[in-house]
This record gives sequence, C-alpha cells and structure tokens, in this order.
Amino acid sequence: MRSLFRTSQASSSYAVQACRKHAFASTATSARKDTGSSKEPFSIRRIKVEHNAPVKAKLRGLDNLEGAPRAEKVTRRTYNIFRTLALAKCDQLMKESGTWDRKQHEYKAFGVETAVDFDRESKLFRVAIDKACDAAAYKNAISRAENPLFWSIRHAFVQGDVGGLVKELKFAFQNFLMRSHFSKNISATHRKIADFRFPHEWFPATRAMQRTVHLHVGPTNSGKTYRALQALENAKSGIYAGPLRMLAHEVYTRFVAKGKPCALVTGEEQRIPEDEDMYFRSCTVEMTPLNLRVDVAIIDEIQMIGDSERGWAWTQAFLGVQAKELHLCGEERSVELIQSLCDTTGDKCTVHRYERLSPLEPMDKVLGGLKNLEKGDAIVSFSRVGIHLLKKQVEKASNRRCAIVYGSLPPETRTQQAALFNDPDNDYDFIVASDAIGMGLNLDIKRVIFEATSKRDQSSFRPITTSEIKQIGGRAGRFRTASSAIKAGSEEDSAGTGEPPAPQQRQPGLVTAMDRDDLAAVHRAFHSEPEPIKTAGIQPPPSVVERFSSYFPPNTPFGFILARLRDIVRLSPRFHLCSPKEMHDLADLIQPYAMSVYDRCVFLNAPVFLRDMNGAVVVQAFAKCVSNMDGGHLLDIPEIDLELLDVDGERYMFGPEEYLRRLEALHKGITLYLWLSYRYSGVFQSQHLAFHVKTLVEEKIDSHLGRLSVSEEARQAKLAAIRSKVKKREDKKKVLLDDVGADDIADEDFGGPPYNDPNEVEQITRLGSDRKEAGSIV
Repeated sequence: MRSLFRTSQASSSYAVQACRKHAFASTATSARKDTGSSKEPFSIRRIKVEHNAPVKAKLRGLDNLEGAPRAEKVTRRTYNIFRTLALAKCDQLMKESGTWDRKQHEYKAFGVETAVDFDRESKLFRVAIDKACDAAAYKNAISRAENPLFWSIRHAFVQGDVGGLVKELKFAFQNFLMRSHFSKNISATHRKIADFRFPHEWFPATRAMQRTVHLHVGPTNSGKTYRALQALENAKSGIYAGPLRMLAHEVYTRFVAKGKPCALVTGEEQRIPEDEDMYFRSCTVEMTPLNLRVDVAIIDEIQMIGDSERGWAWTQAFLGVQAKELHLCGEERSVELIQSLCDTTGDKCTVHRYERLSPLEPMDKVLGGLKNLEKGDAIVSFSRVGIHLLKKQVEKASNRRCAIVYGSLPPETRTQQAALFNDPDNDYDFIVASDAIGMGLNLDIKRVIFEATSKRDQSSFRPITTSEIKQIGGRAGRFRTASSAIKAGSEEDSAGTGEPPAPQQRQPGLVTAMDRDDLAAVHRAFHSEPEPIKTAGIQPPPSVVERFSSYFPPNTPFGFILARLRDIVRLSPRFHLCSPKEMHDLADLIQPYAMSVYDRCVFLNAPVFLRDMNGAVVVQAFAKCVSNMDGGHLLDIPEIDLELLDVDGERYMFGPEEYLRRLEALHKGITLYLWLSYRYSGVFQSQHLAFHVKTLVEEKIDSHLGRLSVSEEARQAKLAAIRSKVKKREDKKKVLLDDVGADDIADEDFGGPPYNDPNEVEQITRLGSDRKEAGSIV
C-alpha cells in the first residue's frame, strides 16, 4: 500500500492486598486526634513480601502492638505494611534503572555525578521513606503539611494503586535529589510562578471588555441551545464551541444551509470559507479562538468545565473568549460556579432556566427482547463493536432496517444515517447509537433503550453517572431535529420573532433498558440529582510552563518539571488542575528528542493513546520529526503501518481480532498525524494523503465490523460479566472511601482523579469502548 500511494498488572502481593483491605483505616480520624503519645517508634522485623506466603507469617512481625487501642493498632499495622510495600517498590525502582552507565545521563541533570553519589542518595531516600512512615504510624502525621513525602506516596497509591505508587516514588526521588539545588529566593520564585489562584488574569485583553454572560440551563430537549443559536444567527460575527466534532459539524452544516458563511475548526480538520473575510466559526472547545473579537459566542455543555481531564478547555474558553455576548448552555448544577466566576471577572451574568418541551418518563419494564422494538427506538451501546453487533441482531429480529451513529463515523455518513432514521417514510425504523447522542445530536427518538449502564474506562469498567443517564435518556421525545430546524429556518427568519414554535402534543419520551439491573440504575438516576459542580479545571498556558522550566538545569526531565509544578501549585478553591494520567508518561517518552518547551506542551495536548498497540512508537516517530524539523512525509514514517490496508482481514495471519486492533491503532496514528499537520505544517506535509488514508481505514474498520456476528446468549453473557466487574470495583471503592474519609482525600490542592480514556476493543466480541472525543463519547 505504501508503494501504491507513492505511485498514486500482575497479581498483587500481600502488602498490596492488606493496604487495600485496611484502606488506610482510621487515617482521617486519627489525623484529627491528639494521642499525646511520646513513645519512640519501635523497630519492627523486616517482612519479605511474597505472593504465596501465609498471612499469619507476614503479620508476625507486626504483633508487638499490645497495649495500644484497637483503632491505633489497626492504623499502625496498615502503615507498617505500606512501609514494606513502598520500600520494596523503591528498591525495585533503583534496580530497574540499570547500571550507572545507562542512567547517568538522566541523573546528572539532578547533580548526581558518579555511581557512588547515586548509591548514597538512594540509601538516603530509602531512609527518608522509612522515617516518613514512622511519623505516620506512631505520631499520626499524615497530612500534606506535616508529612509531605508520606502524603504524596499514600495519595498516589490510593488513586493509582501500585502503578501510581511507583510513578510517585520516581518523582519523589528526583525531588529528593534537587532538595539542595535551589536557594530560598529561587524556591520562592517557583512558588510565585505556580500561583494559579487567579487564572482570569491570563487573559488581559478579555478582562478589558465588559461582557454579558447568558447562562442557559435546563434538562435535555428544553430549547436552551436553540435559543443560544438564535442569538448567534442574528449576530454579525460569532463562535460556536462544542464538546464534539459531530456537534461542531452539525452547527457548521446548519449555518451553511442557511446561507451564512461559516468555518469548521476542529483539531484534525479545518474548512475555511473561500473569498470571505467575515464568517462564523464552529469549533470544538479546545480550538476556540481567544484572540478574535466577536459579537456572540456560544460554549455548549458548560457543565464539562468540571471535568478532571478536559475541563481546562471550557475554563479557558469561558475566561478567554472575546465576545460581547457570551451564551453558556448546560445543566443546572453549573449555575453556582459560573455565577461565582462571573463575580470574579466582572461580567454581568443572567441565568435563563428552561423546562422540557415534552414529557419524559422511565418505564417500569425492560425491553424483553429485540422483537419488542418499536419504530423510533434508539438502543444506546458504549462500544463500536457492540453497535455493529446490535445492528445485525436488530435487523435479523425485526426484518426492518437499522441506522447507526457514533462519534468516529465520517460526518457525511453520520448525517446520512441520522437523516434515514428521522425520515418517517422509509424502512429505517430503529437506530443503534453511542452515548454521543447525549451531547446534543438531534434525532427524532421516541424511546431510549440502554444496552448497559456501565462502560469501560482506561483500566476497568465503571457505572455511568446520574448526569450521563439523564442526558442520554433525555434524548427520547425530541421536540425538534436539526433537519427540521434547517427546513424551518427561512420561515422563522421571515417571521422575525426569534421564538421557537409552540410544542405540539405528543407522547412522552420513554427510557428503559435491556436488563433489570440496568433499569433499576435508570430509575435511581431519574429520581436523584447530580452533585453541583464545585471547581473548574485549569491547565497552565505554555508561557507559564516555559518560564518555570527556565529555572531548572539543562536536560532536566520535562516530566519532573511538570510534576514539580503540580506539587507546589497554589489554587483557588474554585479551581482544580487538570492532569491526564498519560501526561507524565508522554513527557518521559519524548524526553530524548531536542524540542522547545512550547513543542513539548503541544505534544502533551495531542490526542495520543500510549496504551494502544504501537502507540508509543508512533508518538516518538512524530517527536523525532518535530525535533529534526524534517522527515514528516507520511510515506517516510515506517511506524505508520500503511501496508495493513493491503491485508484481507478474513485471512490475516494473527486472526480477525488482531486485525481490528491494528486497524484501530492505524486510525489513531493517522488522526494524530492530521492533528500535528495543523500545528507543524512545514514538517507534516502529507495532509491530503492523510485524509485519504483516514477514509480508507474507516471504510476498512466499518466493513470488518459489519461482518462480525455473535449470538444473543454470548452478548448477554458478556454484559453479565461486565456488570459483575463493575459491582466488584464499586464495592471496593466504597470500602476505600468509607474508611479513608472524604475529608482526607480532599486534602489535595489540585483537582480530583483524572478522567480515564477508554481502551480499544481487545477481541471481536468484547463490548469495550471506542475512543471518545469528549470525555466518554464513542
């Protein structure tokens, strides 16, 4: 194919299990008590952590706690077990670093010049961990202020298990090495740069404006986005910023259909009107232009400002967009935070509340089989594989056609599928869709049916949230579709009222599930309210990171600089720091390549998937191109497996599952190439070819998925296994949070747990999630 284009975690040790079981029991309460004990820490026998040793033998060294209260005994026992685990992982980390010849380049940046120096510092760091655990176990010093080393490694273990602990130990050791390298003045400068309490000051041009903020809140199908779009259409210039490419494309199509010049701007695609100086812009939130003055701007799904991974993009757009009139659309739970932020920025805030235009009811019974489907039904699946399998089963059971919609479908194909479903005069009676429909994709749905109420994240499966269930289920009983809005556009313009037409009488939208347990989750969600959004996500701009980096010695690992910045950051109670889990891994991955701090920051925001097959290798290949400022022609990058397009998936030597996995990896590599081509156009010059290859890969994937088949029994068994995993995970999480205490976890100065990207399909019958563009979107 390349030549054609040229011519045309392991099982846990006892220590890990014990720490999980005890979940650092009584830590929250112990920290708030003054035991008044002056007893010196006693020595305990070293415990060798082995996988199969009896429990009693492992605890024998911890039995000399007679005389202490039971809660204190449990706490000491737990912390001593954690000490054993931390020291074992510390020793493992030092050994895995290899010989001094291999690691000297990395550690010389921290002032370690010889192997003797490294051994000495390693032993001193081990002593520091031991003393930190002593202070926690015998003096109840567990807060960040009293015992920062223990707090950081404990918090990393609670949040990220053993993997998180190892990563934190590596950063802690690097931080330990730098302990005497900065004077008090430079340390004070570090903290001044890391003062992010006032992120609105990052946008002085916007602060010089007097903006009017209109906050449109209400449930789905309430007309809030319609009202905001009416204001945008009536303006001379404006911006729409949405969470998904498909929403940006939908608004772009709407404006073009009404004869209004409009540009489509997403991370991997840009369509700029020709021969037009003034035009509207429809973009994804991350691509919101901040240096352009406009009359009206819309930021959709504003509740995502609280997202732990992408929330920074909504905060940046809200604080930085230069619009005289700013319309925010979202959920009621965002009102208090937005009003507080407007008070800070000096913007006038008006809240508009909406009610649903049609009733919505959860059903009392499950679907009871695909033969019970009715015209206008939408089945929601959280997997591209699941969507295609359900489509085949629905068509087989009903003898009617079924449309499909998910985020990674090409925009034209997605629009065609939606139109087929919305047309009442054909035989496309049903649609199977991803949770992308919950983010505002307009379909004439009468009933939403959840295939499941759990989905895959980066490490396992999780239940979807109350907000997600309401948002997806709320698409039932849609009052008006995008196509009808376009058709009615000229009539509304001539009437000049700007008001949505009066709702017609219609049956209520219905929501149900295919399984009783999932239906129970739907009912719980509809009878409860999601928690208010308390903080907005932020991410320091590259200029701040550049300035902070300038105070470190040359060749200091960029991952350490980011971790150091995170460690000393100072935040307002209304903000949290967004920090995707893969960020530090990515920083380490591109460390060997000479790049500016700005270039490294660009890569940190790129749509990478390091856990996928060949993902890390592809990223390094692209980083090498940027470092050399050359070699970015698509056909000159061997890590992009274009030869895969010549392979017949049915005859692939490693099987159809592996073929699908490699196609998905190739698609992500091409997507990353396109993303980078808009930022380094002089390096990645094969943009047109990349678009063509992307289309071919998507056709291959859809064709391969269309040939998949699985029995209803196998599908049900897979879903039952997923529900079991979710229940076990949630039970473990409940024990952990109940024992540790919310206040103890909240001692963090920067945001909550990062949002996990979903893994790709591992086998053809697996109902895992596709890559989502917005938080949890397939």
